[in-house]
Amino acid sequence: MTEHVVRAGSTGRPGVVTDVTPETAGWAWSGLLVQDLDAGARLRFDLTADEGGLLPLRGDVSLAATTSTGERTTVDLAGRAEIWHGPVDFAYLPLGSTVEVVAGGTGARVALTRARAERTLPLQVLRSEEVPTLLRGAGACSRQVHNYTIDSGVEVERMLVCEVYTPGGNTSGYPPHKHDTHSDVERELEEIYYFEVADTPGGPGMAYHRNYGTPERPIDVAAEVRTGDVALVPHGYHGPSMTLPGVDLYYLNVMAGPATDGVWLMTDDPAWAWLRESWEHQQVDPRLPYTRPTTEEDA
Repeated sequence: MTEHVVRAGSTGRPGVVTDVTPETAGWAWSGLLVQDLDAGARLRFDLTADEGGLLPLRGDVSLAATTSTGERTTVDLAGRAEIWHGPVDFAYLPLGSTVEVVAGGTGARVALTRARAERTLPLQVLRSEEVPTLLRGAGACSRQVHNYTIDSGVEVERMLVCEVYTPGGNTSGYPPHKHDTHSDVERELEEIYYFEVADTPGGPGMAYHRNYGTPERPIDVAAEVRTGDVALVPHGYHGPSMTLPGVDLYYLNVMAGPATDGVWLMTDDPAWAWLRESWEHQQVDPRLPYTRPTTEEDA
């Protein structure tokens, strides 16, 4: 781990792609575990201090959650064959839960999103067809967003979760923006970026991540990222996330901060705010949206 980039597999634990906690990140609120599970393999965890979210990034899973009051819930979550195949089912897991996840017959890559919490909320399930899917930007700034706990109807205390897809040659998170103070137009949020980058005919793809600060709070990150890498954004302007031609980019965002209103608010870098006006007469990239492939059963 460097100060703000965590490389895939750096924990050294078998099957664990990444494991970020507030303690390892050096901050207070946000966490993320991504782990590969063989078919039928189990993952157990206790949410003693956190609220959580479970996404099957690839493959289907079933979970059993026991709350702090002893109530037990079982639910199946449908994933996808590839990361590029549209949204997945999502489960919100309450503070104090004990959870066991079992991978389906093809195995799974699962993401456990976490945020420090004080309030116990109900277990909630958001099905893939209910996930708000947005196309943002235009032209070479086009991207697709899946909002799991942002304006989705899922009640949270602090944990904000979304996925972003950027077609090859495009940028996302652009104009650069920040959310490191609390105001009427901004929320203080620590942010985790978990990346997956499409392979190329020559091998694994790569993309780039940018994070820079202000004179009062300097930070300077310009990093190449590959599948399984994580970027930590404690403060400052971040963006663009940049892809190369022919190399699609995915990232999962987990954000949390001291506010308990579950609201995502950000402000653009004033030097780049003009960019939004340039989209006015451009079309959204025709490669969007990414969707689940149609099968004969769907026809």
